[in-house]
Amino acid sequence: MLSTRLCCRITSGLLRQSRSLSAAAPAAAEGVPTTEGPSSTVPSSDDRKIAPHIQSLVDTIANLPLLEVADLNYALKKKLNLPDAPVMPTGMVMQAAAPAAAAEAKEDDIPQKMTFSVKLTKFDDTKKIALIKEIRNQLPNLNLVQAKKFVETAPVEVKGDLGKAEADELKTALEKVGATVEIA
Repeated sequence: MLSTRLCCRITSGLLRQSRSLSAAAPAAAEGVPTTEGPSSTVPSSDDRKIAPHIQSLVDTIANLPLLEVADLNYALKKKLNLPDAPVMPTGMVMQAAAPAAAAEAKEDDIPQKMTFSVKLTKFDDTKKIALIKEIRNQLPNLNLVQAKKFVETAPVEVKGDLGKAEADELKTALEKVGATVEIA
């Protein structure tokens, strides 16, 4: 069984579309202006009288199963030559407004850097051997000769794509052995 509210929405939507399509065409064909003149007042729900035959139609539609309502919808669209119009539920409007508010809140935030790289800028020549050993500890894939050449090519990036804590640990370890290090 369909709810009365759903049936009323379907029927009123179809009737609204049919009135707008059928009323505008004869008026435009006869040369009657459709945009001029006073607008008609819409009766409020309190003082509106519903004809008995309309009320019986509403009751009949309200008692139809869902598949028959779909058939009724199709038949009315075909009979009244109405295009298929997508129906957007009201919940979608609320969901669409929420990301817009979130986007405005994110614009106010200052973007924070998530990955850091540690760069060896210069070093103390008297502590060069200790620095080479520390570089070998931090980069185990380098042998002694490669570590020496790595240190001598300063300024050079030691490691990249590190978290803030890892970058700080590496910086303190290298500064202990006489290096000047930047975190970028």
